[in-house]
Amino acid sequence: MTEDAEFLRWFETTWLDGELAVHNGDGRGRDETWSRTDPVTLFGAWKNATNAAEAFEVFGVLGEIFSGVVDEDIDLLAHGVSGDLAYTVHREHTRTSVRGEARDYVLRTTQVYRREGGTWKVVHRHADSDPAADGS
Repeated sequence: MTEDAEFLRWFETTWLDGELAVHNGDGRGRDETWSRTDPVTLFGAWKNATNAAEAFEVFGVLGEIFSGVVDEDIDLLAHGVSGDLAYTVHREHTRTSVRGEARDYVLRTTQVYRREGGTWKVVHRHADSDPAADGS
């Protein structure tokens, strides 16, 4: 399996499973997919973090407000792998409940990954609302 294929397999399974778990109310859903070794940064649609400890605090909060994920569709626009580093640029189409209210939204997302101990980990995420999806 090529380096690229191995990364995409992880992204489409392990990473996506973690995202589904978070959007289903499991704040620990990202435990297996995010690095606990700084530097780690999160510029999220709702909350930010500048180190791994802060990022995991944010994930706990997200787990408290999300529930009942119906769908999480990823539109992968670009990606690249070079040795122990990788990146993705994608849109996340999510249908879930936020604080008990049904929500559909699209995020524009850029992530950077680092291979640690033989597996991929997210070390940077920037996500914001997609104005094109909002009709802006």
